[in-house]
Amino acid sequence: MPELPEVEVTRRSFRDAIVGARVQSVRMGKPLRWPLGVEPQALTGRVVQDVRRRGKYLLVDLDAGMLLLHLGMSGSLRFAPEQGAAGVHDHFDMQTDHGMLRLHDPRRFGAVVHVTGEDDPLAHKLLDGLGMEPLDPASFRLERFAAGLQASRTPIKQLLLGGKLVVGVGNIYASEVLFLARIDPQLPARDVGPRKVRRLFDGIREVLALAVAQGGTTLRDFSSADGMPGHFQLQAKVYGRDGQPCVGCGRPIRMLRQGQRSTYFCAHCQK
Repeated sequence: MPELPEVEVTRRSFRDAIVGARVQSVRMGKPLRWPLGVEPQALTGRVVQDVRRRGKYLLVDLDAGMLLLHLGMSGSLRFAPEQGAAGVHDHFDMQTDHGMLRLHDPRRFGAVVHVTGEDDPLAHKLLDGLGMEPLDPASFRLERFAAGLQASRTPIKQLLLGGKLVVGVGNIYASEVLFLARIDPQLPARDVGPRKVRRLFDGIREVLALAVAQGGTTLRDFSSADGMPGHFQLQAKVYGRDGQPCVGCGRPIRMLRQGQRSTYFCAHCQK
């Protein structure tokens, strides 16, 4: 599932190429998670002003209105001057005078939704519940983060995955940041001590920034909009390393299930 680093890498990989492009046509394939919200031809003539990100949503600003794009569980975007005929899993093509933006989504949990802007009721519904942006110093504040932990009895890894306190700490990255902060993933959030709260706060920023710099994580088929795979998985200290020696103490990495997700950790280092 594409997480915040993969979405940010995707944004960066096509943002400069598409800004200023005029939409020439839009083709919709099989239905996605939500309907587009307008007739595809209504987007013809619109000019792309910017491509931003909020959580795992890409916000494509147009000179009139905005597109909210979500990659779902298996989606990926491609932007290129020319692309071949749409395949069976290509469900959104936006042809511009700079090239074509295409959403490929085998499982169709992704979405492309047109809204009038961030004040649109649908935009509020999709974006308002999202937590702090960990890569934005103005958004991600230690005091607010600590208060959010103190207010929750939820196991710390589950709280991080929820996205209401801080966005983008997906399953792989949650295991990695908890290892870096030396915190047991099963520990209730409110029981994380002040020094470990600070380590966790710094670890979230460090791990996600590294993941973006590495082009995200490619376990199966993720690649950016220009076709480049990610390499963060090569940097992982615990994720996917069940039974292998811990890089810190040499004891075997363990795996447990939390909320139907795999958690990797070192029982010695993360007491």
